[in-house]
Amino acid sequence: MDFLADVTVNPIADILSSPIFFAEVVTGGVLIGLMYALIALGFVLIFKASGVFNFSQGVMVLFAALNLVGLIDLGVPIWLALIFTIAIMVVLAAAIERLVLRPLINQPEIILFMATIGLTFFLQGFAEMIWGGNVRRLDIGIPQRPFEFGGMLLNQFDLFAAGSAAVLVLVLALLFTKTPIGRALRAVADDHQAALSVGISLKYIWIVVWSVAGIVALVAGIMWGSRSGVQFSLSLIALKALPVLILGGFTSMPGAIVGGLIIGVGEKVAEVYWGPALGGGIESWFAYVVAVIFLLFRPQGLFGERIIERV
Repeated sequence: MDFLADVTVNPIADILSSPIFFAEVVTGGVLIGLMYALIALGFVLIFKASGVFNFSQGVMVLFAALNLVGLIDLGVPIWLALIFTIAIMVVLAAAIERLVLRPLINQPEIILFMATIGLTFFLQGFAEMIWGGNVRRLDIGIPQRPFEFGGMLLNQFDLFAAGSAAVLVLVLALLFTKTPIGRALRAVADDHQAALSVGISLKYIWIVVWSVAGIVALVAGIMWGSRSGVQFSLSLIALKALPVLILGGFTSMPGAIVGGLIIGVGEKVAEVYWGPALGGGIESWFAYVVAVIFLLFRPQGLFGERIIERV
């Protein structure tokens, strides 16, 4: 019996202790973390522009992916469906600015937050009314074949998704830190009335930012939809970005990236190495436990600004 135990247990222990296997787990966490960061960027963009947390960002990921796969299922070519979906997200941004944001200028942040909750349920119901609630397969030609590199087993789709997320993150970082739009965005976030007084158009800035957030949501929807199918649980996957924001800071693009990497790598390592001892399922709650710890000891996040209020 002891001999049989050694035969069945030791190979597993050898695999878990292998540096190559550990590198494979970490690499998988990095790839997932970049996709979390991509979703988190949509939250950061809108928070920087309006000073409110956009609870509907997760449903925007679902809404964009449903429109894309719905148009493809109707026989529209993929490239044309992408253009139509981007146009839909721009029109949605203009509608949100006109019907939701403009009437609530200078209202308390909690009012804007509640408005985004209402927007969440509206978009979810509207998408279900148009496209139905069935799971849809999304295939835009991204290869998903596994391959071996340096002894690690990787997936072509994961690398493509991570590369796309990294490029989009870099473009957004340059756009909002090195351009006049970025400076106007920061001015709007600081004070709506002050921004208006120096000639900054809130209408223009909000439409631009919500449009960009919609395009980010579309990219995230394509990546997650291609991986697990376009379904209403996509909006719940998008909420995994909440711990990312808490770790990195609600106003920091670099923080969204670092937070995404920490969560992605942390949950993969925890699931593989601690999961057997704790009964598995660590990936579903690890990120939120880390977020609670950060809220207790550093609520502004790694890159967020400490807020000091005078009383």
